[in-house]
Amino acid sequence: MKVSPSILSADFAILKEEIETIKSSDMVHIDVMDGMFVPNITIGPCVIKSIRAYTDMFFDVHLMIENPIRYIDDFVKAGSDLITIHYETENVKECLEYIRNKNVKVGLSIKPKTAVKEIIPYLGMVDLVLVMSVEPGFGGQSFMYDAVNKIKELSDLKNKYHYEIEVDGGINAQTAALCKEAGADILVAGSYIFKLDDRKKGIDSLR
Repeated sequence: MKVSPSILSADFAILKEEIETIKSSDMVHIDVMDGMFVPNITIGPCVIKSIRAYTDMFFDVHLMIENPIRYIDDFVKAGSDLITIHYETENVKECLEYIRNKNVKVGLSIKPKTAVKEIIPYLGMVDLVLVMSVEPGFGGQSFMYDAVNKIKELSDLKNKYHYEIEVDGGINAQTAALCKEAGADILVAGSYIFKLDDRKKGIDSLR
């Protein structure tokens, strides 16, 4: 199991030090919100560029923004290794193809109310499917158990495609076990990890 700590729950005043505490993880999950697609505003390419300067960790960038194709170039130049967009946004096929042509990994995310069957036409285009197990926008929410069935559906479809299944929202040691059993490959955790003094121990518990 891979672990991708979400810096949404980190202390941004000491972001460099916070990222240093999660260096035992497989990647860093970076939530980008525009205040329009979701009711919150977070960080943009300039912050990603600044933290790229002091770490070579894999940047797992989750765009919760409207019309994301407008900003793909900026996020690629900033140092993103994987860019995930939402199925519920605009120009999905065009945007996935554009990301692929930029030689970074491609992800597609679905909100809790979106069925797996809706994204089947895109599964051959992506390296990762991100299942949101909370409504996107804010950290610290409780896990929505309907996500487990979606993970199982995506796991059953994997023999036809080549993608990893990532789960984001309400992840802790208990929900991580459910996700793993259902077929998840990557777990995103924010508050569960960053509330701990020993972040490595938290990461290891999810693995």
